[in-house]
Amino acid sequence: MLSGPFKIFDSHGQQWDVKSIHIVDQSYAIVDVYVEMASSMGGTPLYEDLMIIRQILSRLRSLGYKGPDFAYGDPGMQDEMLMVLEAPEEFGQFAVTKGWKNLAEEYIHGAEDNSSELASEAPSRWHFSELMRKLGVW
Repeated sequence: MLSGPFKIFDSHGQQWDVKSIHIVDQSYAIVDVYVEMASSMGGTPLYEDLMIIRQILSRLRSLGYKGPDFAYGDPGMQDEMLMVLEAPEEFGQFAVTKGWKNLAEEYIHGAEDNSSELASEAPSRWHFSELMRKLGVW
């Protein structure tokens, strides 16, 4: 959770109560920002309202985020009480300071570790293969 309750206004001047802002990792290295509303948005596409997005970004910047602006998330992910905003890659650095763990880094480092192990085993595998050929096993 990045933020607790606060108020925002849409471009028509209507006030909305935000319940919280959360970091959600939908897949490796992609961070979505979930803005949970205190009440139903009633079908109003607040996630498209630039004034709303600016206020949410202002809140995140007051918490330490220093990167570029967000885009709104996939329309299919939006809900009556939830706005999903797509964070840029730079948001990941801020998210880490708030407890998010990039699972892709472990995967990448694991792949790098495996490739170095395989590279160090290559000469011995070649020698083993040559020995097997000489013995007529292969």
